[in-house]
Amino acid sequence: MSRDVYILGGAQTDFARNWAREGQEIYDMFAEVLEHGVVAAGIEPAQIEVGHVGNFVGDLFTGQGLLGGFFGQVYPELAMLPTSRHEAACASGSIAVLSAMRDIEAGHYGTACVIGMELMRNVNGRTGAEHLGAARWLGHEANDAEFPWPHMFDRIAREYDKRYGIDSDHLNRIAEINFGNARKNPNAQTREWAFPEGCFSNDDDLNPVIDGSVRKMDCGQITDGAACVILAGESAARDHAHKLGIKLEDIPRIKGWGHHSAPILLETKLQLSQDQPLLFPHARATLDDAWQRAGFSGITDLDGLETHDCFTVTEYMAIDHAGLTAPGESWKAIEEGRIAADGDFPINPSGGLIGLGHPVGATGVRMLLDCAKQVGGRAGDYQLAKAENMITFNVGGSTTTRASFVVGVGD
Repeated sequence: MSRDVYILGGAQTDFARNWAREGQEIYDMFAEVLEHGVVAAGIEPAQIEVGHVGNFVGDLFTGQGLLGGFFGQVYPELAMLPTSRHEAACASGSIAVLSAMRDIEAGHYGTACVIGMELMRNVNGRTGAEHLGAARWLGHEANDAEFPWPHMFDRIAREYDKRYGIDSDHLNRIAEINFGNARKNPNAQTREWAFPEGCFSNDDDLNPVIDGSVRKMDCGQITDGAACVILAGESAARDHAHKLGIKLEDIPRIKGWGHHSAPILLETKLQLSQDQPLLFPHARATLDDAWQRAGFSGITDLDGLETHDCFTVTEYMAIDHAGLTAPGESWKAIEEGRIAADGDFPINPSGGLIGLGHPVGATGVRMLLDCAKQVGGRAGDYQLAKAENMITFNVGGSTTTRASFVVGVGD
């Protein structure tokens, strides 16, 4: 029995929308992305055999739990659908995808729907920061920080600086690239934002400090949004290809995956890697597992990366942990233009979490969808010139959970 899992299609919402301001609730978001995902994939709702939802803190932001029950509320045909919800902080969507894959690989179901979602702009910034802080070890770290996550990722930046040295100009360049890529993405939260000259610098007026070395432009967005993908095993995908009159090989496929976790406390992670070349060895293992399971010999055999950039230092870390450079030398790939959309290894052509937006539970699913669009030649204005195989890298908490997928077409 084949264990291949195919991506028949999917959809995402417009990440610039503020759903509470529109008078809509989390169910409306779920219904819209599910309906659009079904249409985009070219299937009938009744073909969905199992549903998975990735969501971090919907209970805190909206008071709503049991999100899997929305499937049957949207489509009567799905009133008896088996469903589940998955939480792994910012990696919740990827864990939902992994769970759907296991259902298909085990032969339990032929077609699965995965939805990742978060509604976050219905509260003020301080309350939102408190809710998102649930992914740290509460009471044990960042206790006095006004905004826990800028504080935590400033700690990571300081550790980078201690071990290797780090230049803020390179972090500013990451932000500039991602905001620039987002201008071409019709669903990006920041696509119409104006950026005054000098804002991608250490100017305290144009780019104010949030915490320590972390400045405004270093930060991913607080975003409302959802993403949906329809996954299928080989038999269902073959039937789908026949119906559409296309080759099975032309349907994007999940060729490899990686998944590792680490102790929740950031200081424990950093202590464990004190005598190792990389800050987060489990991050490297996650990415290596994904491309090795896909049958490649190295990261540069792939054509690009959709990575977690909740802060610019997160993407900086992803560059050397992926093996694109030697440890501590991520700056070389930035200076050489390798990570730009026209570089030899583009990173975040979608705009990433900084430019496109970061509805926490949706991000892992959105990354997978964007990679499927790229390898299928359906990314529109942000389509890469060469994209046959792409990789994702999704992070939960202070690098506590990591997940990665290789998506490609052909062999």
